[in-house]
This record gives sequence, C-alpha cells and structure tokens, in this order.
Amino acid sequence: MKLERLISIIYKLLNNDVLPASALAEEFQVSQRTIYRDIDVICAAGFPVVSYQGNKGGFGMMDGFKMDKSLLGSYDVHSLITVLKGLSSVFEDERAQGTIERLQTIGAEQQTSSLAVDFETRRMDPEVLPLIRTAISERKVIRFDYINGKNERTTREMEPIRLLFKYGNWYMYGYCRTRCDYREFRLSRMVELSQTEHIFELHQEVPIEAAVSYGSGQDQVENVVLRVAPEALAEAMDQFGRVEKTFHADGSMTMRIPVYKPLEASWLWAILLGFGSGAEVLEPRGLRSIMKEQLQEALKLYE
Repeated sequence: MKLERLISIIYKLLNNDVLPASALAEEFQVSQRTIYRDIDVICAAGFPVVSYQGNKGGFGMMDGFKMDKSLLGSYDVHSLITVLKGLSSVFEDERAQGTIERLQTIGAEQQTSSLAVDFETRRMDPEVLPLIRTAISERKVIRFDYINGKNERTTREMEPIRLLFKYGNWYMYGYCRTRCDYREFRLSRMVELSQTEHIFELHQEVPIEAAVSYGSGQDQVENVVLRVAPEALAEAMDQFGRVEKTFHADGSMTMRIPVYKPLEASWLWAILLGFGSGAEVLEPRGLRSIMKEQLQEALKLYE
C-alpha cells in the first residue's frame, strides 16, 4: 500500500544519511520513477528531503532535522500501528508488518493502545480478499458468480479498483464488463471467484462508489414501524442502528425504519423473520400481510 511505503521511506531517511533511489526501489519492489514520485509527496508533506548527486548520491533528510512529538506523537503512532495490524492480519502483508516494527521503535515509552480494529469477517472465504487485492495491484480482470438481492445468480467479469470495508462488511468497487458500468459488490455474495490473465487499463474517470443504504429513491421511501420486544433489543439495534427509536416503560422499543419499497424488499423480510417473536411489524399493513404469508410458508417446511 502506498501509505505504508511512504511511512517506511520517511523512517529510512531519518535513520540513514543517504539512500539511493535504486536501493529504495529494490526494497519496495517498485520502479525508481515511483520512488521519485514518493519523494515529491514526502516533500509536499513538509519533510526536508535533500537530493545528493554523484556516485554515492541519493536522498536524505536535512542535517539536524528530527521528527518531534508535534509532527507525529505517540498517539498517532499507536493509532497507525493498530490500523496496520488489522490490515496485516487480514492480508498477511509482510510489508505492513515491517512498517509496524519500524513504528514501534519511534518512542521508548510503552503505551497500552486504546483502539482496536478487526477487519476480518466470517461471512466469506478468507482467500477472497488477498486474491482481489492482488488483482487490483496487478490490474487483472477477475471472474465470479454473484447472488444479488433478488437471489438471482449471474456471472460477472470485473476490473477491480478498490476494496472497501464499511457497515461491518467488505465490498469491491470497479468496472463491471458484464454491465458496462461501475458497480459495487458485496464479497460475501461472490462465489467461484478466479483471476484471469487479462490485463486492464484504468478508465480516465472513475466515479465515486455508491453508498450502501436501506434503499434509494426518496419519493418511494416508506417508514416501516417495528415494535421490538425487550429480549430482541440488541439484535434490532445491530441491524438498524441509525434510525428513530422510542423506548417504552415495559422495556420494549419502537423503531421507524425508512425503506425503499418495503413491500418488495425481500432482504428486509429475511431480517424481520430472523427476529422470530421478538419483533412485530406495525406499519405498513401490507408488510404485515407479507410477513404472515412468509411465516406460514416456513411452517409448511416443518409439518
């Protein structure tokens, strides 16, 4: 990752008088042109990097410059270490581990971290993330089958651009060759993932990925009113965190959940059925009828 490489280069320049661009390029497995660009970024960030000419030339920090607490304090260091540890545990990234070791030497004081980050998920194959990350770095097209929200299975070819971790799940964003447009896919719904040998070039303009939400199209959003029993409060709040909540004296709770076309949102039905007797749909009336039908169909499986 570029951030890891930049941090590592800064610490190497601080701990060495002069470092040739060729040596840095070899260590980080990038071209010398990339190292020159990295040096420009480091200079723009305020670090006084000096260029030395000649056979023993290279890059170094200005004499007398030291990184003090005002630039990168112990809190910043521990926060960086925590995030990098979370990423390295998922991707088994040796370069990230090397950066962690260098960061741990910045100060003599020992400090217990007040932050913990876990990027792992049990909802998907652990080999999926490293495969996609490799495809992104090598710009290789990937192929997979995808189960969408309507439970339809389609085969996709994708030019992966970035991985995203949000709302407790991993997503992949990129250009879908099957749909000829940019798409975002949830990794837990991908099966039979493979990397092809086809190399792709980045398009000139890459739009920002769409946000994951309860729905889209504000003119067709309707409030689902849910009465939650005391024994199901925690699960309901895990599923619907940022919604209007009203707590009652008997320990129950009422939720108002804005949902796009709730009478067609099968993903919502599955969540509500998962509450069992712990939650009751109050509105809309049509959704109550749907839930009743769903429960009756489920009961037939056990007759």
